Amino acid sequence: MTPLNTGLSEAEALARLRALGPNTLAPVRSRGLGRILVGTLREPMFLLLVVASALYLLIGNLGEGLFLTLAAAATVGLVVVQEARSERALKALRDLSEPTVRLIRDGTERVAAAADLVPGDLILVGEGQRVPADGRLVDGDVLSVDESVLTGESAPVAKMILESGETSTRDDRLFSGTLVVGGQGVVELVETGSRTALGKIGVSLATIRSGATPLQTSTGRLVAVFGLLAVILSGAVVLSYGLLRGDWIEALLAGITVAISLIPEEFPMVLSVFMALGAWRLAQHQVLVRRGAVIETLGGATVLCVDKTGTLTENRMSLTRIWTTDEACDATASDLTPAAKAVLEAAGLASPVRPTDPMDRAIRTLSPAVAEAAVLTQVWPLKAGRMAVIQQWRVDGSAMIAAAKGAPEAIFALCRLTPEQQAPILDGLDAMAAEGLRVLAVADLNGTGAGIEDPDQSCFRFRGLIGFLDPVRPDVPAALAEARRAGVAVVMITGDYPATAVAIARQAGIDVNAGVLTGEDIAKLDATELGSRVRQIRVFARVQPEQKLVLVQAFQANGELVAMTGDGVNDAPALQAADIGIAMGRRGADVAREAADIVLLDDSFGSIVGGVRLGRRIFANLRKALTFVVAVHVPLAGMALLPILLGAPPLLFPIHVVCLELVIDPVCSLVFEAEPSEKNAMSKPPRRVTAALFGPKQIAFGALQGVVILLAVLSFYLWALQQITDVEARAAAFLALALANLMLALTDSASSGVSLFDPHRKVFWLIFTGAIGVLAIALFVPSVASLFRFGAPPTAILGVAVAVALLAGGWAAPARWLWRRLRPSQSPAPMAPSLRSGS
Repeated sequence: MTPLNTGLSEAEALARLRALGPNTLAPVRSRGLGRILVGTLREPMFLLLVVASALYLLIGNLGEGLFLTLAAAATVGLVVVQEARSERALKALRDLSEPTVRLIRDGTERVAAAADLVPGDLILVGEGQRVPADGRLVDGDVLSVDESVLTGESAPVAKMILESGETSTRDDRLFSGTLVVGGQGVVELVETGSRTALGKIGVSLATIRSGATPLQTSTGRLVAVFGLLAVILSGAVVLSYGLLRGDWIEALLAGITVAISLIPEEFPMVLSVFMALGAWRLAQHQVLVRRGAVIETLGGATVLCVDKTGTLTENRMSLTRIWTTDEACDATASDLTPAAKAVLEAAGLASPVRPTDPMDRAIRTLSPAVAEAAVLTQVWPLKAGRMAVIQQWRVDGSAMIAAAKGAPEAIFALCRLTPEQQAPILDGLDAMAAEGLRVLAVADLNGTGAGIEDPDQSCFRFRGLIGFLDPVRPDVPAALAEARRAGVAVVMITGDYPATAVAIARQAGIDVNAGVLTGEDIAKLDATELGSRVRQIRVFARVQPEQKLVLVQAFQANGELVAMTGDGVNDAPALQAADIGIAMGRRGADVAREAADIVLLDDSFGSIVGGVRLGRRIFANLRKALTFVVAVHVPLAGMALLPILLGAPPLLFPIHVVCLELVIDPVCSLVFEAEPSEKNAMSKPPRRVTAALFGPKQIAFGALQGVVILLAVLSFYLWALQQITDVEARAAAFLALALANLMLALTDSASSGVSLFDPHRKVFWLIFTGAIGVLAIALFVPSVASLFRFGAPPTAILGVAVAVALLAGGWAAPARWLWRRLRPSQSPAPMAPSLRSGS
């Protein structure tokens, strides 16, 4: 048996880890380069390129066939590189999501990765935590454990410490993956990794959920529709070209060109890259995404419901004040009166020996040590209707003593205090709460040898009040002001005393003019009345965990997009109901993290606001990228199809389309993804709750941009055919189309108001420079020009082509500027006026 006071030594633990391996189940398989490559080769685009290459080789055009093959390989390479980049980002997220535990080694308690646990380790478990390996309870409370993951039974099972000499049974055994729903204790591990009961049945829990988002599903259907359209139109082109012109090889190449130009294969790549890298970028801001779909909604939050402790405050509790009926004093003073010492002693007896809660730790720091002979015999945890913890001890062999600490009103009830007796205590409570202290009341009861059976039927002795200082995080006021400028309402929901909640809210910068609504008030209001009240009130106090769900639903009924933070077992329903569930990574219960959409790795409110800011950037850039994909495919498909229908020489062949795709793909996935946030991104109100990321409006605007380029380039091509040879007109029109696409990318990406030469745009300028170089070679190097069926156009025609490209691709920039001048104010999303003006 491992010594309870020291645990294993680091040397022994390392030796066992080497011998037995890490405490992990089967790892999540990442897609290696081989699997990514195979998946890419199955794409319709690549298959069409293979057919086109074979046809060129079949008709004896070795140069075009080899070039097309190399271009196809380059296209596949780009996709593979981007997918590999996404996989690396996802692996980094999985590493961040690895669970941690509190363990004892070399006599020191510390936090460690669950994967480093070995048999014999001593770990501390408490309410809301999943047991990381099989073990047995050796110290602490009687635990209540949910073993449904193994047994399918939802009823919690009691786990207790066996007497010395008793053989270990299921009564003291805890199993990996089960959930502690009550109590806290020390567990000695017996089995780890695949040797645990859970490992033997191959179940893996709490992984990052990386399934397809609704947007990915809908765009997948859109690609399928375009693919069907491509098949129909390309078949029509092959038949019409072959019947009208009698050249079936050229007809087949023309059909393949139309098919390639119509299939928006960039959609899946853009979405996967943005989702993976977006999640990675959020993780750099201490926001771990567990569900990809939340990336689409994070920037649109209109209400942030946050807890006080650890989110707005530092969760660095220190016991600073003691109040008794005789005096109020500094808890750290060396000359405490007997009455103050009695308060500390009772508070210590009502706290766990190995505490996990910051307040319990603060109490243990100052309270006298529990006598070695004292034995904890009974624990009554918090429950609805009695917000107090009661512990009963056997001391001196037979004497029993019970101690209680908790909400003052709960302690008043246990002590049977009359309103007259409560009055001076409430005055002291109000004074402490006005200082922003979190206040608990303390009581005790000296019982008989048999102890007490039901604390609610006993009469405790009131000892006093203790006040904890938990300072507001330094970054909170600035972050809250930023949220307010962004039109996001910040609401504080806490279980604290109302006066304490108001004091902390005022320090943080939350609007308290509308007062505070308590849990008792919430219970008395119907849904309509509550919906009306939450439009004004920003501070909610003495709120029960289950009432958080009621508040979330009230805000949602008012049309808000709600982000909710939570850290406890009972917060899980509210986290699941919220549009964005946010769990605490450091102090949150495992079950809360599993119910949440995102996890704050540092539990900081500033990280939430930073996540909203980055969410708006990701949303805006993804919308731009998807709109760009639509825009470039309109002229691409049109210029492949319309010249043939109009009886003109074909402008585009597969080789041309592939070269354009080599520019379009990295622009979509690299340029737009790296775009910085708009300068005024956090000065705008949240987008409308019903606003789609990529809906009819975006498709229409992309189509409009594409139609302008199509009409401009087609008109120029038809005009050029009257002035110069076919090959020269093709070269000039291709130049105009390529430059127009680049200009369109610059126009769309630069709509954020950031400088064109911002460091984030270096990728675009690298692609732009490379594209200009390739175009110059294709136009003016004869051997390459023949592959493209180009002839060098006259300088004047080239000048016209450049002018057409600049106008057709860049018209949206002055149009946006003019629109903003004519319409300077932006209509806010439909929210209640009070939510717009408040915090």
